[in-house]
Amino acid sequence: MKYKRLLPCVLLLLSSCVVIAYSGQNGIVVLRQTEFVQGTTTQADFIRAEDLKARLSRNERLVLIDVRDTNSYAGSGNRIKGALHVKLRRLNYRLSLPPLRDISHDSEVVTYCACPNDEASIRAAQILSDAGFKRVYVLKGGWRMWLKVSGQVEPRPRA
Repeated sequence: MKYKRLLPCVLLLLSSCVVIAYSGQNGIVVLRQTEFVQGTTTQADFIRAEDLKARLSRNERLVLIDVRDTNSYAGSGNRIKGALHVKLRRLNYRLSLPPLRDISHDSEVVTYCACPNDEASIRAAQILSDAGFKRVYVLKGGWRMWLKVSGQVEPRPRA
């Protein structure tokens, strides 16, 4: 009978995040996070802000997709240098239009947002993976972490 009381606790523990570190390409640590939310599994590979900053300083070819909400994007006035801003709710549609249509599915793509737990970035990474992109990463800590490590930014284009 005691086991019946423990079952909800065990299920709650199993449904929380599981994080495993492994060495990605170029010796960069990538974190894989799996979440179980209401019967569905969401999986994302994370890249640390320090590692992304180092790769960008070496001029490695990466596609950066900024999925911050409109208020956060407009309010900051900046974005990570070279990033494309796409509203999350329009991402799937925008994949059929330039410049996203012209990105190779073999390219390394990094998504980021300003959400407390990277929710929008994770969702964007899932949309990209479902669309056939093979190397998609989420910037761990997103925009806030990027600013914290003094990552390179540029003014966002004025509409």
